[in-house]
Amino acid sequence: MGNLANEYNFDEYRQLIDVVAPCMHDYLYFCDLQEDKYYISPKALERFALPSNYFTDVIETHRQFVYEEDVDVLVADLEKMVSGESDNHNIEYRWIGKDGQPIWINCCGRALKDKDGKPAYLVGCVNEIGKTRKADNISGLREVSAVKDTIATFSRVANSGYILHLGIDDFKAINERFGHEYGNFILKGVAECIVDALNIGEEVYHVSADEFMVISYLTDDEIDGKELYERIRRNVDAFIEKNHYQTFFTISGGVLSCKKMTGLEYEELLMLSQFALSQAKLLGKNQVYFFEEADYEKFLRSRSIISTIRESIASDFEGFEVYFQPIMKDGDSGKPHGAEALLRYTLPSGERLSPVEFIPLLEESGLIIPVGKWVLQNAMNFCLCVQEVIPNFAVSVNVSYVQVIKSPFIVEFFRLLNEHKMSPASIMIELTESGELDGSLQIQKVWDNLKQYGVSIALDDFGTGYSNLMNISDMTPNVVKLDRGFTIKAFKNEFERKLMASVIQLVHGLGLKICVEGVETEEELNYIRALGPDYIQGFYYGRPCPAEEFFELFCK
Repeated sequence: MGNLANEYNFDEYRQLIDVVAPCMHDYLYFCDLQEDKYYISPKALERFALPSNYFTDVIETHRQFVYEEDVDVLVADLEKMVSGESDNHNIEYRWIGKDGQPIWINCCGRALKDKDGKPAYLVGCVNEIGKTRKADNISGLREVSAVKDTIATFSRVANSGYILHLGIDDFKAINERFGHEYGNFILKGVAECIVDALNIGEEVYHVSADEFMVISYLTDDEIDGKELYERIRRNVDAFIEKNHYQTFFTISGGVLSCKKMTGLEYEELLMLSQFALSQAKLLGKNQVYFFEEADYEKFLRSRSIISTIRESIASDFEGFEVYFQPIMKDGDSGKPHGAEALLRYTLPSGERLSPVEFIPLLEESGLIIPVGKWVLQNAMNFCLCVQEVIPNFAVSVNVSYVQVIKSPFIVEFFRLLNEHKMSPASIMIELTESGELDGSLQIQKVWDNLKQYGVSIALDDFGTGYSNLMNISDMTPNVVKLDRGFTIKAFKNEFERKLMASVIQLVHGLGLKICVEGVETEEELNYIRALGPDYIQGFYYGRPCPAEEFFELFCK
C-alpha cells in the first residue's frame, strides 16, 4: 500500500476507519505520534471504558482505561515506537470493560514514517484475545462463524474491497506423507505468513482445513489484490526456506471484488470465492485468479449439463445417439473397411452439444463409465448387422482413460464380446484425445490384454493433445491415426508436406498401420493416397451419421 503516512492525514484516517469499522470485528485505531492524537473505531465505546473514541495526550488518557498493572507495559512499547527503535507494535494486556472488569486484548500495529524517516503514525487494530482463541486452536485465526457475520455486514455497507480466498495446494499429500501433526504445523505457519502480509483494513479467517479468507475493505483494484497475494506467496516461500525445504508446497488464491457481491448472502459469496480459488488451481496452482462472471456462467452451465446427463442416463440414455463414420482401406472408394463410433448428445431443450463440450464433463463426473459401456453395446450391435453385408467389417470405439482406470473395463469388454459372439478382430479400441497416456501400469496392462486376445489398439489424434512419439513407444498400438491438422498443414508449405510424409514412413517403418483423418476434398484425397496410408477417414467419404443412414449409404 506504499507509505501511507504520505497518502493520508489524520482526518482522512478518521473517515477511513468510520467506513471500514462496521464491517470488522476488530477495533481499528490510528495514532498520530507527532501530534499526540488518537482515534479508534466508535464501536469500542460499547465495549470498553474509554472516555471517547478520539482524544489527545495519548499515554495519559490510556491510563484511564488500561488495567493499572499493565500501564507500564504499554508505555514502554509506545516509547519504542515514538523513538523509532521499533516499527511493529504487538502486545497483550488488559483494558477496563464497561462493567469495570479487565478484558485481555491484543493490540497490534505498524509505524508509518514521514518523508524524513521519522515515526509519524501508528496504525493497527485491537482485538479481544478470548474471541481469537475461541476460534481456531491450530491457526490461531477466527473461523467460519466469525467470517459469516463479517461478510453479512460487508456485503451491505462496503463500497469497496475484495475477498481473497486462499488454499494450500495439495495439502492432503502433506498430511499423508508427514502426518497430521506436521500438517497442523504447516497450517499455523501459513496463517502467520498471511497475517504478516496484511495492511490496515484487511482481516484473515480460517474457513476450512487448508483454506483461508482475507477480507480487504479499502480497494477493489486487482493490482492490490495481486500484490497482497504476492506478499503472502513470498512469505510462504520464506517459511519453506526457513524450515530447510523439509516439504515444498505452494498456495493459490481467488479474488472476488466487492462490486460483484452486493446483496449476496454468505453462502453465495463463499460459493463465488471458492470458484475463484478452484479456477486458480485449475490454471496450474501457485497463482491468483480474478473472478469473471463469464467463467462462472460457463461453470454453472457445465454443472447443469452434468445434472441433465444424469437424468438422461437414468431414462435409458435418452438424448444420446451413436453415429458412425466410414473408414476406407487403401483409399478404396468401394465398401468401407470399418467405421468409427462417435457419441452425440442432445439436451431436452433441443440444443445439440459438441463432443468437445460434453465428453470432458462425462470424464470429470465419471459418467463416461456407464455411457461408454452403452456406446460399446451399440457399436457391437451395429457391427454385427454390417458384417452380414461386409463380413470383415470392424468398428472403432473410443475409450476414455477414466473407463480404464476407474472401472473393470477389461472384464466388461470381454463379457460384452462373448454375449455378442463377436470376434476380437471386429473391434478396435481408440484412446480418446483427452486420455492421460502416461504409461501407467494399469493402462499398459489393459492394452496388453486386449492385444493378446486379438483386439486392435489405435492411438487417436496423433500430433495433438497428449499424442506423441513416446505414446507410440508406451502403447505399441496397431494403428496410428493422424489428426486432420496434419492434412491441413501439409497443403500450406513444402516443410509440412515432408513432415507428414516422414511421419507416415516412420509409422510404417515400425511395422504399424496408419489412418489419415479429416480428408474432405478430392485434392486432399489424391495427395494423401500418394503417401501410401493404410486407411483414410473424412467427410470426402462420408460424415458421421446414424446407423440406419449408414446402412442405406454403404451396405447396399
